[in-house]
Amino acid sequence: MKRLENKVAIITGAARGMGAATARLFVAEGARVVLADLLDAEGAALAQQLGASARYRHHDVAHEDSWQQLLRDTLADFGGVDILVNNAGVLLMRGLLETSCADFERVIGVNLLGTFLGIRTAAPHLIERGGGAIVNISSIDGMKGSNATSAYSASKWGVRGLTKVAAMELGHRGVRVNSVHPGGILTPMIARPGSAAQAATEKFFKSVPLGRIGQPEEVARVTLFLASAEASYVCGAEIVVDGGMTIGPYYMSQPGAPALD
Repeated sequence: MKRLENKVAIITGAARGMGAATARLFVAEGARVVLADLLDAEGAALAQQLGASARYRHHDVAHEDSWQQLLRDTLADFGGVDILVNNAGVLLMRGLLETSCADFERVIGVNLLGTFLGIRTAAPHLIERGGGAIVNISSIDGMKGSNATSAYSASKWGVRGLTKVAAMELGHRGVRVNSVHPGGILTPMIARPGSAAQAATEKFFKSVPLGRIGQPEEVARVTLFLASAEASYVCGAEIVVDGGMTIGPYYMSQPGAPALD
């Protein structure tokens, strides 16, 4: 039996990147999936590729009325909801003193408020179905500090904390809530154009213990695990998918460090 047979999942930010990889994997594992995003052309094209098990819905995670409409559409399309993946996110790389209030609020609105609204909207219906799973996509920047990421880090630390609270309040009602913390993953959100930028990215990731950037499918497989019955006793966990980035820096001149040539 497939791991998500007869389950219905909502995935936000599903038009591309990690969300799209997760949608493909969920459908392959038997789920019916609602792809929620603002990128209509890409989202609709992916839904068409995935066939009858997928629907695309235009959705702005930062607005409560959009969540209510998404829920109504999901219930009309598939009759219920068992899994929510809060994947939608935006990245802003800017110095703290150069980040405007509007910048900060925009990032918090999508990354943190969007996750809160998703949990609050979907959880009652997961409970009604007898239980389910919520997977919140945070970041390694929700585990540590980094320069130029004030809004992003604040939002992802918030997602990490919100996950813990939701796990406590919803776990005894049958809903498991966990967070995934990707490191550098090759998605449109972090891709930089030009050969020089690509070479710099490759050089940087050679200093990571696994020596490379991650792929969206590698995050999707962890999300699948947390959404499935295989993780039936996992609640409030945070799983880092970063190739070892958060272990700590190497002493590059000492034994055991990678060769970067």
